Amino acid sequence: MSIAENRQVVLDFYEAGARGDMDTCFGLLADDVTWTNIGSTKFSGTYVGKQALAEDLLGPLFGQLKAGIASRVERLTAEGDIVVAETTGTAETADGRSYNNTYCQVMRIRDCQIAEVKEYMDTALIDSVFGSVGS
Repeated sequence: MSIAENRQVVLDFYEAGARGDMDTCFGLLADDVTWTNIGSTKFSGTYVGKQALAEDLLGPLFGQLKAGIASRVERLTAEGDIVVAETTGTAETADGRSYNNTYCQVMRIRDCQIAEVKEYMDTALIDSVFGSVGS
């Protein structure tokens, strides 16, 4: 795939998420996707496969939010099979607290799908809003 095609896969992923179209989002992920959230928060770790991602990360995280996270792409940088997305996300917890974070996702594209994601974010914010590990 070309750099432009890889970049478009990532744009399509975020545009589908903005529409709330999780079927399209998951369709753009490889079945064996590896998603790593850096840090030592309760949401940090590596999730392998769509099922683990949905059940072990997205379910627990989105279960604490009123309406998911509204993401906005600030910048995309692409080289070869790697696309880096700088994004902002806004959300509100079920109990009314703001959760507005900034992210950098480094994505590897394989066969028109996102095969690997390493996500960087403000981990102190996650701990302050959702509680730290063990709390």
